Amino acid sequence: MSGADHELEAMSDEGRRLWTTALDLARSRPPVTRRALPPLLFITDPVRTPEPWITAARLPSGSGVIYRHFGAAGAVETARRLRETTDRRSVLLLIGNDEEMAACVGADGVHLPQARLTEARAVRRRLPGGLLTAAFHAGVMVGDEAIRALDAVVASPVFTAGGRSPKRPELDPGGLAAVAATLPLPVYALGGINADNASRLSGTGACGIAAVDGIVSAFGD
Repeated sequence: MSGADHELEAMSDEGRRLWTTALDLARSRPPVTRRALPPLLFITDPVRTPEPWITAARLPSGSGVIYRHFGAAGAVETARRLRETTDRRSVLLLIGNDEEMAACVGADGVHLPQARLTEARAVRRRLPGGLLTAAFHAGVMVGDEAIRALDAVVASPVFTAGGRSPKRPELDPGGLAAVAATLPLPVYALGGINADNASRLSGTGACGIAAVDGIVSAFGD
């Protein structure tokens, strides 16, 4: 049995379903970016995931973590702990909206909020070889310079979401498919996604799944 097969066998049913769906989405999306992208992105939140390294330690190899600290106390220490954990698990680590922290902990890249899309090219120059992703919501224009600088966008909310954007209208799978067809770069699906509804993303053109609660439920304690 290969390492990947052994890892899959060790997952919970919920984790296995979420991971295999994410892999199917990634395989269905032609490679159009400068480097390989993780099929599954664990998005952290200081309130909802106060100890994100616990879930990160249980993620499948080849997944990714976007650490969003929002100025929380002890953020650097948490980022360093995540870096140690993700290194052991062969999981990529991106830091949300903080290039300085990303450089400090040796992260694999940076995730920008939607408000900083216009800065993507400048951030790319400071991030040679690293992954650069950004948040995206329907109705927002993404300029050509940002498209050339970014590796992927994370579109949300696909389904009813918690956290910081519960009042945004849902994209639903049809809206997500429209976004993926419009943008010439990979699009992750985020917002209310879990092992039970992830299969509804099939055929949308999404390159993978991003989640907070859905991933904690599938891979957390």
